[in-house]
Amino acid sequence: MSTLIAAENLGHAYHDEWLFKNLTLGIQPGQRVALVGINGAGKSTLLKLLAERFNPLEGKIVKNKSVKIGFLDQEPSFPDGHSISDFIFSTENKQQQLIKEYEELIEDPNPDEKTLNRLYEELSEHNAWEYEHEIKTILSRMGITHLQQQISTLSGGQKKRLALAKLLIEDPEIYVLDEPTNHLDIDTIEWLEKLLTSGNKTILLVTHDRYFLDNVCNTIVELDRGKIYNYNGNYAYFLEKKSEREMADESTFQKNKNLLKKELEWMRRMPAARTTKSQSRIDAFYDLESKTKQRSDNQSVTLNVKMARQGNKILELDHIGQSFDDKPIINDFSYTFKRADRIGLAGKNGTGKSTLLNIITGHLTPEKGKVSTGETTVYGYYKQGGLAFNEKERVIDIVKSDAEYIKMADGQTISASQLLTLFLFPPKKQHGMVEKLSGGEKKRLHLMKVLMQNPNFLILDEPTNDLDIDTLNVLEEFLENFPGVLILVSHDRYLLDKMSEQLFIMEGNGEVGIYNGNYSEYRISLETPKEKTPAKAKEQPVQNTAAIPAKKLSFKEQKELEDSELKIAELEAKIQELSNSLLTIDSADYNKIQDVSKTIEGLNQELEKVTERWLTLSEL
Repeated sequence: MSTLIAAENLGHAYHDEWLFKNLTLGIQPGQRVALVGINGAGKSTLLKLLAERFNPLEGKIVKNKSVKIGFLDQEPSFPDGHSISDFIFSTENKQQQLIKEYEELIEDPNPDEKTLNRLYEELSEHNAWEYEHEIKTILSRMGITHLQQQISTLSGGQKKRLALAKLLIEDPEIYVLDEPTNHLDIDTIEWLEKLLTSGNKTILLVTHDRYFLDNVCNTIVELDRGKIYNYNGNYAYFLEKKSEREMADESTFQKNKNLLKKELEWMRRMPAARTTKSQSRIDAFYDLESKTKQRSDNQSVTLNVKMARQGNKILELDHIGQSFDDKPIINDFSYTFKRADRIGLAGKNGTGKSTLLNIITGHLTPEKGKVSTGETTVYGYYKQGGLAFNEKERVIDIVKSDAEYIKMADGQTISASQLLTLFLFPPKKQHGMVEKLSGGEKKRLHLMKVLMQNPNFLILDEPTNDLDIDTLNVLEEFLENFPGVLILVSHDRYLLDKMSEQLFIMEGNGEVGIYNGNYSEYRISLETPKEKTPAKAKEQPVQNTAAIPAKKLSFKEQKELEDSELKIAELEAKIQELSNSLLTIDSADYNKIQDVSKTIEGLNQELEKVTERWLTLSEL
């Protein structure tokens, strides 16, 4: 099978630091490749190089000149003074120019009949009616209706959808997509999945959306510390094989480390003795030292900041109503928030999700109804637009502007620099300028500043945009243990399924529906036809469930149940104590860190077994 595009010995640097060197990658026709890796690894740079947006510092991109590449940038740019119509329809495509003229004409309330008849004939002559339908479907799905609107008046999300619409209309030989699901609602994402997997499309993409990865991609390419690792399979297969690779890497690292100790002793002997030794052994030592230094231990973001105390009264929405330009956005909605509420906010773009959040946080006073907030409620609001950082400011100064020292959940006080390190900002990045951070790293910094406020009512509006999957996994772990109220707005179906127990559905007509369950359960409920209950069924008496005797536990089982509860509490306390101790261990003391980590892993396995048995006994 011929390669459509290939990178040969590619090398590129950013701000005088090499992202990768000697990198080789080939993409075959019909491959749907996902590029994964942590923020700052160089994923977006590699996409731009393959899309020929600029030239690499080393190596080359090889492809046939006739192969057309369509590139969706993370933040697309547009020519000045263009309308949507000018951008969408290519001047070199006769069919598109006819469709453009036709679409512009029918937007006119009084179209010229003679011109309209001529266009009908020409569109038929060029077999463009099916193409016109495809274009209209794509534009409609992306929420693009007014073709004469100037691009400069669009929001960032609308511009991203416009750029994606043009690429889908052009249907290139290779799709290169940087975060294609950002700013799309879930219905549109599911439609896009079907479109991209139809036919034999060749795709290279970066996305944080794990359901999208699993449903669309058949190859995963990981960019890790400047190296490429290929996995022929979907995202679930990648996770399995990556785990195996990391275990092998750990084994190799330990062998290298032990060998380095021996070689270090040899190198430290008297300088006079060293001159008699083999030069090749000296060279081998420095090579081994380099490999060992390059290896960075698997770091993880530790999100365990303190939560403010929460009182009995949290937030009450009493018959609130809001409209804009006589269009109802929220109509007579009431809800009393309870402790540990976990709510997913769902609905198509433009149905009023941001309006509801602004009312909840007090940024907007509703036209009708009353909002009553508890005295102890502390909001943490992670907004989709992010924070406007001063690009010339140092990262550490941005954190210090809030606080020099931060109190963690365990009562420990740490410095701003230590907190940044926990969030995977090493000292070099802490003292660097914000402009040197990647888009995902800026989002991580924004999230960190929100959590520093010690909120007990956390609102996350599209938190997954531009964050790498490793950071998302740890964010999920934090949210699972977060005891306060959580409202989550996300197009990431995986996150909604995992984190929400209830949904507020913005239905688009002012109504806000409440569904008890997660997003997948909600979608299944929509697809499952509701059976009508026969009228006589209402007359049947309700069965007295109290009459059915419950299975009683034996004395031994009852004792085991009580002991299990105590054991669970004991194990959880030990795990917490050891986890806290990891923060105080010197990062250079790898052996101690490894010993404590292994102990925690063993305790977690024991906790899982005890909890499983406790659940079994509880159900009995």
